[in-house]
Amino acid sequence: MSTPEPKATAARLPTRPGVYRMLDATGKVIYVGKAGNLRRRVGSYFSKRHDSPKVARMVAQIADIEVTVTASEGEALLLENSLIKSLRPRYNIMLRDDKSYPYIYLSKGEPFPRLAFHRGARKAPGRYFGPYPSAGAVRDSLALMQRIFPLRQCEDTVFRSRTRPCLQYQIKRCTAPCVGLISPEDYARDVRHAELFLEGRNAQVIAELAAQMSQAAAVLDYETAARLRDQIANLRRAQEQQGVEGVDADVDVIACASRNGVACVELLFIRGGRSVGTRSYFPRLADDAEPDSVLAAFLPQHYLDGEVPDEIVISHVVPDQALIESTLAATCGHKVRLTASVRGDRAKWLRLARTNATLTLGRRLASSASQRERYEALQDALELDSLPQRLECFDISHTRGEAPVASCVVFDENGPAKADYRRFNIENVTGGDDYAAMAQAVERRYTRLQKGEGAFPDVLLIDGGPGQLSRVRAVLEELQVSGLAVLAVGKGETRRPGAETLLLMGREQPIILPPDSPALHLIQHIRDEAHRFAIAGHRGRRQKARNTSPLEHIPQLGPKRRRLLLTRFGGLQELRRAGVDDLAQVPGISRSLAQSVYDALHGELT
Repeated sequence: MSTPEPKATAARLPTRPGVYRMLDATGKVIYVGKAGNLRRRVGSYFSKRHDSPKVARMVAQIADIEVTVTASEGEALLLENSLIKSLRPRYNIMLRDDKSYPYIYLSKGEPFPRLAFHRGARKAPGRYFGPYPSAGAVRDSLALMQRIFPLRQCEDTVFRSRTRPCLQYQIKRCTAPCVGLISPEDYARDVRHAELFLEGRNAQVIAELAAQMSQAAAVLDYETAARLRDQIANLRRAQEQQGVEGVDADVDVIACASRNGVACVELLFIRGGRSVGTRSYFPRLADDAEPDSVLAAFLPQHYLDGEVPDEIVISHVVPDQALIESTLAATCGHKVRLTASVRGDRAKWLRLARTNATLTLGRRLASSASQRERYEALQDALELDSLPQRLECFDISHTRGEAPVASCVVFDENGPAKADYRRFNIENVTGGDDYAAMAQAVERRYTRLQKGEGAFPDVLLIDGGPGQLSRVRAVLEELQVSGLAVLAVGKGETRRPGAETLLLMGREQPIILPPDSPALHLIQHIRDEAHRFAIAGHRGRRQKARNTSPLEHIPQLGPKRRRLLLTRFGGLQELRRAGVDDLAQVPGISRSLAQSVYDALHGELT
């Protein structure tokens, strides 16, 4: 039995609300839409000439139409969203799959609660603050919190097993409750202030700290008063950086910019009146689409399966705005307001979101398609929650243990960021111990980042295998760095390019990418750049060491005694042939110093 013509099928559709699916000649769904009146909406595709090339091409490919009747237009919106995500039709505006958002977690039910990065189900007892746009935004907020309210961020197992303060205490990022250096009462006060800060009640925190500072000064406890003064200064500085002006609100601000067939949706997160970061989305477009249409597709796809704030500020009035509001409210259980006309702080936030959307779209259009493809492929391969913006890779270079140097190279969305490259001369490590060398380099690098001396990456790559990965994991746990994707890049059994074994921290099975994978090409590029940079540093350090007399490394042997030795024996070569007894006969050279000289000349001084 032949299939009826699509136009005839449309004429026989019911006038009730529902969802329609357009199919091509192969039976593949090419478009999914919703309607309050199926017959009128679907019939409109065949009853007029379409100005949009996208719609005209789609209509020309329609071979059949399927519909599902729903009880209301709100149900139709929900079903449409579900079908778009599952069927991924060619002509729908569609977001890339997105992972869950991260949160800041504050535990409860213990004398010294923990402040930590969290992603996934929120089942553990405690409070969850967020969501935040990315793991990087959570790390930045946790670093800020550590400077103002030094609560512990270590795992419970680490906390219970400590017998001495960790590095975080040394750099004044923790008060060492693990070894009893702060009372539960004082710690509880810091916890309460941290909660108020995360809720956006900064003015109350500052007022309480100011009162405590006055009390401390009144009893001549100037050390405590100075600490509270610095805490207040850090709070005020955070307010200035995040644009807080006494507004206590949880708002999502969304702006859209489109050009040359590419659209950028910029989502600005406001939590407790504070800007906690942005996230950029690049919906898949079948053709040029106006910003209002892009936002109308973005809102249900983004929010129907996630957390919805009370207010969403948008850059354009969208079609079916009232329907989207009511459907989101019914789904999340509270009233939701979409606003496009705003004033005051909301207008300022919207201008910021518009500016970011325009700039991000410009960078996207300016960057090469192959570069974007590599980063998107890496996001998929590592199952990252968002497109990585910053990558770091470490490598170690030495010659049989001599003059080891570690390199750290940085890639961003534009490729190598050479101004951010760093080298580390490895010290006090047994020659050839690559595990210890890698651990030292990562510890030195991330200690500095914890102090605010640079930006954390989204992905940390290390040249090595399970041993290096294990040592790096221990360093990151000690430094309480969380939310990083850490990838060990092994050379594989054949040690040929394209056969690399990738070990992702937290995943048991290795990742094997095909040789033509864009993600693998990006990994090889940054790994090879780290290798090149490490070798250059090692060669320079080795050459410098070989141009230096071994006598210069003996603490007790000054310039005068060195000249005396070289003059007596006629040069370094003859000096090497001398024994300890011969050296001890030189005036001013004791037996023990002669032994030190002998050891240095024969490579026994480390």
